[in-house]
Amino acid sequence: MRRGVLPEAVPEPRRSAFHRRPPRRAEHDEADFASPEPVPRDSDPFGRWLKLATAIVERASREHPADSVLRQCLREVGGLTGPETAQVSRAVFSFYRWRGWVKQELRLESQIRSALEFADEFAHKPHAFRDEELLARAVPVWVRDTIAVSAAWLRAIQAEPALWLRAKPGVAQSLAQVLGYLEPGALPDSLRYTGDADLFRQPEFHAGEFEIQDIASQAVGYACAPQPGETWWDACAGEGGKLLHLSALMQGKGLLWASDRAEWRLKKLKLRTARARCFNYRAASWDGGAKPPTKTRFHGVLLDAPCTGLGTWQRNPHARWTTTPNDVRELAAVQKRLLHHVAPSVKPGGKLVYSVCTLTRAETADVAAAFQAAHPDFTPLPTENLFRASHSPQAQQLLWPQETGGGGMFIAGWRRAQ
Repeated sequence: MRRGVLPEAVPEPRRSAFHRRPPRRAEHDEADFASPEPVPRDSDPFGRWLKLATAIVERASREHPADSVLRQCLREVGGLTGPETAQVSRAVFSFYRWRGWVKQELRLESQIRSALEFADEFAHKPHAFRDEELLARAVPVWVRDTIAVSAAWLRAIQAEPALWLRAKPGVAQSLAQVLGYLEPGALPDSLRYTGDADLFRQPEFHAGEFEIQDIASQAVGYACAPQPGETWWDACAGEGGKLLHLSALMQGKGLLWASDRAEWRLKKLKLRTARARCFNYRAASWDGGAKPPTKTRFHGVLLDAPCTGLGTWQRNPHARWTTTPNDVRELAAVQKRLLHHVAPSVKPGGKLVYSVCTLTRAETADVAAAFQAAHPDFTPLPTENLFRASHSPQAQQLLWPQETGGGGMFIAGWRRAQ
């Protein structure tokens, strides 16, 4: 296990910055509900963190996602060792990953214990679980009508997720020597970490030599392919993960605009960019309306839109049981509106890149088709799929977890007519 790191809680499902309903993610509302009582340290460390995991699951809900509750509880309880922290995280997420297998009549603590047993069995004997069984139990029934469900996808999301880093260009080799336990990924500067160190405490992290970023998210930056000296707008920047990648690809030259509706996200973005020594950007609030935060026309615009996050269900299994078909419909409408509003900010000859960490047809190919029909001055822009080097470039990429080794992602690109 990874000591002191919560790999399953790092990525933030892109839900709510421009969604008209209250956000599911509730870091900024964490004080609204009680944290669990301190769990006494005793001679049974397994029992100690199992009790804490049970308290977290009891408090998790649609309004308070499990990863948010987990982070708050770990901060407030305190006193856990690194391995205990990792075990609590694993217990919480194993429960949601394997809840379709556990007996509901058991006490919650026993259900979590049972889920961990299923997780261990799957890790060692994955073929003991039949494809039909995975289809019936791993995801809600409605999902079958929204994506092309395959056995490979189901097996990918039932496995425990990998932890991916993105190294600063030129430092991957030296980073591997210092940190160890690093394996190169399919994308340039991508590294899979298999060690147990607390990466957030490493001097190299605080020096901006690497970011913790899922490999599927890294693919978005390469699809944008910004050039040094250009101007780009990251319209739904969140806490800045993709903004930092764009800046690195631009070698810190040029100008980036970062916007988000949530001021608290922008505050975290500013802290993150300061640590990473990223200075070629401006941040501004944007409510997702027709008026952009600046009159600048950009060489490129990235719309990493809020979505249902089905591509993160391996890392964020709680969302499997809180996401609904109505969310898909509502967010698809939001995505179409946002694309329409950012398009005028692309200068003639510039690029527009649309990405979502989901896999539903309504939020991916259907949104792209609707935009294309309404904006004939934008021509589909083929980009290379670095996970399938033998394939020719495509204007749309639907990346599945079983091929990325990380999350799922949809990417579409266009170029505006001169």
